[in-house]
Amino acid sequence: MTTQQQPTQQQHVVVIGAGYAGLSAATRAGKKHRVTLVAPEARFLNRVRQHETFAGHPEHRPALAEVLADRQVTHKQALATELDLNGRKVFLDSGEVLSYDTLVYALGSRTAWHGVPGAAEHAYPAERAAELAARMRAAAKPGTVAVVGGGLTGIELATELAEAHPAWKVRVVSATPVGHHLSAKGRAHVRRVFERLGVEAHEGRAVTAVTAAGVRTDEGAIDADLVAWAAAFEPRELAAEAGLAVTPDGRAVVDEYLRSVSHPDVHVVGDAAQVRVEGVGELRMGCVSALPQGGYLGDLLAGRTAKPFAFKYQLQCISLGRRDGLVQLVHPDDSMRDTVLTGALGRWTKSLILKVIIKGLR
Repeated sequence: MTTQQQPTQQQHVVVIGAGYAGLSAATRAGKKHRVTLVAPEARFLNRVRQHETFAGHPEHRPALAEVLADRQVTHKQALATELDLNGRKVFLDSGEVLSYDTLVYALGSRTAWHGVPGAAEHAYPAERAAELAARMRAAAKPGTVAVVGGGLTGIELATELAEAHPAWKVRVVSATPVGHHLSAKGRAHVRRVFERLGVEAHEGRAVTAVTAAGVRTDEGAIDADLVAWAAAFEPRELAAEAGLAVTPDGRAVVDEYLRSVSHPDVHVVGDAAQVRVEGVGELRMGCVSALPQGGYLGDLLAGRTAKPFAFKYQLQCISLGRRDGLVQLVHPDDSMRDTVLTGALGRWTKSLILKVIIKGLR
């Protein structure tokens, strides 16, 4: 097994992005190095709980200052707009220019519209969850919400909305069967919860447009007063614009130490990176792999490990409203096992994991 030599002197590490990967990398690297964290937000965007925000529940977003306490980390509340990789500089929208010894690129991902006409104008993505919640509260009478996307995010969102707003009709529109990647037991439990909450599933219907009246699909129109978009995510374009080696979809290609294969002084973690692990394969986007990547990189930079990044999947979990949940056990390569935990036990397990995530940022 190969190892990487670590610098013996303190460096200036610049981390751009304060998601699961960026924030955990900054807090751990900040135990040894001087770290500047660049992110426009003052609070942590806890994406795995955005379905709760959509439903109007209180947000669980700790202040970055609280997470960064007692670390050598300075938070620059700004947006990185340009990278000079040869000159080792980061340009901010505030006009400031930061020089670095090591750059951690952790800008994560954003909602992908897939070129669907009207989606950006009429649908509410995760980034605008609070706006949809406000629209539902302000509505003169209950209506219909269409959730586009039948993956884990869409399932969580649909069940949360249906439970929080029982007078509203919730419809899931998906090109694939809802929860198609889950085991048979997992899919069956999701169907039972949908039936209990009155959620309609329109499966095998690809969305071709979004309008003020709902969505259009390849099988016809589906009426909706509001549309929530939970279809997919895509990496931001700054990595490609800066000249990092990227995949066709824009993710930076990294080695076993999460270093850019084209610029070794740049580490890329989280949804922004294409990470491959022997015996597991290419990691999917999401908190489940982003948080371990950030923690590993912080330890690597701080000299607490010199080994390549290692990871294996253990489970997938979703909340199904406030009183139900699904924990799907998986093989190390993320393929399904037969074992699932459901009901109150599944929900309790998901709640415990959410608490562990926040602690893991430290």
